[in-house]
Amino acid sequence: MSASIMITKLYIPTPRPKAVLRPRLTERLNKGFYRKLTLISAPAGYGKTTLVCEWLADCGWPAAWLSLEEGDNELTRFLTCMISSLQTLEENIGEGVLAVLQTPQLPPIESILTALLNEIAAISTPFILVLDDYHATNSKPVDDAMCFLLDHLPAQMHLVMTTREDPSIPLARLRVRDQLTELRAADMRFTLSESEDFLNRIMGLNLSMDIIASLESRTEGWVAGLQLAAISIQGDHDADRLIQSFTGSHHFVLDYLVEEVLQRQPEAVQTFLLRTSILDRLRGSLCDDVMLDPAVSGKKTLMDLERKNLFVVPLDNERRWYRYHHLFADLLRKRLRESPDGSNIEELHKRASNWYENNGFEIEAFRHAVESHDIERTARLLEGKGMPLHLRGAAGISLNWLESLPSAELDARPALWVIYGSALLIAGKLTGVEHKLRAAEVALADAEQDVSVRDLIGLIAATRATLASLVLTGNPDGAERKLQAAEAAMQNTGQVDKTDELVGLIAPTSDVCIRGNQGIENIIVQSRRALSYLRPDNIPVRTAAAWMLGVACQRRGVHSAASEAYNEVVSNSLMMGHQLMAVMAMIGLGQIEEAENRTSSAAECFQEALRLGGDLPLTALREAQLGLERVRKNGIKSNLIEPLSQREIEVLELIAKGLSNKEIGEKLFLALDTVKGHNRRIFEKLQVQRRTEAIARAGELNLFSNTRKPH
Repeated sequence: MSASIMITKLYIPTPRPKAVLRPRLTERLNKGFYRKLTLISAPAGYGKTTLVCEWLADCGWPAAWLSLEEGDNELTRFLTCMISSLQTLEENIGEGVLAVLQTPQLPPIESILTALLNEIAAISTPFILVLDDYHATNSKPVDDAMCFLLDHLPAQMHLVMTTREDPSIPLARLRVRDQLTELRAADMRFTLSESEDFLNRIMGLNLSMDIIASLESRTEGWVAGLQLAAISIQGDHDADRLIQSFTGSHHFVLDYLVEEVLQRQPEAVQTFLLRTSILDRLRGSLCDDVMLDPAVSGKKTLMDLERKNLFVVPLDNERRWYRYHHLFADLLRKRLRESPDGSNIEELHKRASNWYENNGFEIEAFRHAVESHDIERTARLLEGKGMPLHLRGAAGISLNWLESLPSAELDARPALWVIYGSALLIAGKLTGVEHKLRAAEVALADAEQDVSVRDLIGLIAATRATLASLVLTGNPDGAERKLQAAEAAMQNTGQVDKTDELVGLIAPTSDVCIRGNQGIENIIVQSRRALSYLRPDNIPVRTAAAWMLGVACQRRGVHSAASEAYNEVVSNSLMMGHQLMAVMAMIGLGQIEEAENRTSSAAECFQEALRLGGDLPLTALREAQLGLERVRKNGIKSNLIEPLSQREIEVLELIAKGLSNKEIGEKLFLALDTVKGHNRRIFEKLQVQRRTEAIARAGELNLFSNTRKPH
């Protein structure tokens, strides 16, 4: 499992010991196993997750679980989380794909998904994958990936989605093909008998059927509303009076009930609920750091809240991590903003950020730092420890924060201008990059060129080298139009991280020589400037700059410089474990060796590229395979001692047709000894021992005439 994934996202919530049995729904779920997808789509608070957990406990199928949240909307993170979930069933599944997802440049997503599907198809036992709260992704690239997976889903895998809104996948097509089981709000709402079971048996209220019917009608069977109503009734003997207040929309009902629930809790519990509502995940020590109240134990309080049914959901079997019910959390946050503690919300977020940073969750630390409005802290976390967060799967949230800052704040921190330009580049917003880089240079104009400033200058140069690589043209006006066109094309994909598109536009597919081009010279200048200024330990950016230098020098025909740059890329990539960059650099080296007719060393480079790539779904491996085939073919041709004569080719063609030496002599009016002499010279020139070897070698060398191919 990826170290960046919180393990609590992968735990199947444990069914409560006392729960309303819903056989009418679980039976429908059981009958849908033969279909590809089960979709449970209903508004918040309808018991979607609870139903699935109870069903999984009794259905008899092994299941993998993934709880989704807003930060999972970037496709690479979504796939990383999904593979980590699958690894709870099959430990080694998707390891190669995970390695690819962790590289700066991605191959086409379909090739990644194909590799993953092939591994899933090898699993012998049928299983279920649950994507809980799928609506949180709200991402077209994720939807597109799920469409591809559903189109090619292996028979032993059944997919379950719980969501507040329909996903953008072809549901109509799945219905027509009988590949979809659906449960919606009308299905999920509690019936009168289920409401009675919940209110009287589970909550112990002993209400009359008239009161239960009234509650069921006013809440429309909404599970969350019934639960809140039950908690309120537990502290108020006048159930009739309470029920009369249940009017209006769900929002008003829920606001009223939360207020009723909170007012009945001790002051310390109310304070705990409000202050910790800023957290998406709850853990004892995390809550302790947010509360800073030694009289309150976070771990004990969370256990008490769970026991009281105060909308706390355990996220692992050890009861280390919890979360609040989403609606409950939303309303607690609203109440927090209106409370005296509202002025301390930024401080609460700062405390949460400190805890996450100290425990190795840097992206979560950054999110809370943004909410704390502590620019110094947020900037430090964004800059990271040698590799900014926007290069580690947080491009979207990084860019959102940078866009919110006034220019004066960015001027005071030139590093943010540089990261701003780099984040725009990764997001495919190309036309805005240069403005940020120039602003960075202005802000750095009077700065002493210490190690950190020189590194920023190197980052600026590396970013400019990427821009120049994308608009390889000698016409400045044409370059600008090309940049605009590339940006428009990238924005059509909807994915935040455009790294794979950038690499695809830059990487050469063959040794094309472009001389006397101003754009090529600019790439070389900027790449070399980057390498001269970047810190020696800034390996990721140095590797990218070296690769662009190699590509530019290769296209210009300066093979020695290109080879030197590619060798640095290979060395750095192997050290970092970035297989994709190593593969691409080895292909570049192979193309250079091939262009200079060093077929043996070219073959070695292409073979090494294939070895490094292994079974990873890299489209670049196709170029390596084609290159290897070319140089092997050319190498065979170059090893011929001397070409075959026309008469020897005629003899060879008759050999290929299966004629004996005697039949060949009769066909060509030659003596038998003469035919044997031709055979001997043919074998020597082709460096073979037998007729079958001679025929095969002649086919490889295309020695047979087009009009007289052997049959």
